[in-house]
Amino acid sequence: MDEFEELVDQYYQALYRFGFSLAKNPDRAADLVQQTFVIWAQKGHQLKDRTKAKTWLFTTLYREHLGNARRSQRHPEMEIGEVEHEIPGEEDQTDRKMDAQRAVALLGQLDETFRAPLTLFYLQQHSYKEIAEILDVPIGTVMSRISRGKEQLRKKMQTEPASAPTRIVEFQPDTLKNQNG
Repeated sequence: MDEFEELVDQYYQALYRFGFSLAKNPDRAADLVQQTFVIWAQKGHQLKDRTKAKTWLFTTLYREHLGNARRSQRHPEMEIGEVEHEIPGEEDQTDRKMDAQRAVALLGQLDETFRAPLTLFYLQQHSYKEIAEILDVPIGTVMSRISRGKEQLRKKMQTEPASAPTRIVEFQPDTLKNQNG
């Protein structure tokens, strides 16, 4: 298996999840991942340190998303009538339970400034340093955005309907690693 196929096998799912968290649309997420690998096929040979391929791929996907977002603001792709069936109804929100799936849904409502670093840190298990490289911002900015994003997410969780649990437990990925290993 050549290097390209190995990269696709190794990172496709993680890139798709990251793309989906940004685009909030399965087709757009798949397009982002595909475009990322197209760019890798064209320019990947320029990367001297192959150990940085993962960071390069995530950075490329993020930049593609930003470019698409800028283009779509200038030139919207579709009318609201075409996607009306995708808009969740009120009854969908009242039946949701407070669990990891709900937290991810609430995460999707956050501004991208906070959503991207939170997704990369908690869902993709990237380090602060890797996130800083992917988003092209200083580590301090990453730490600040994660902290502020967690606070925004916490507030959203607390404003859920009365049927939601009143106690919110902070997710600590390191705790899971210690229990399993």
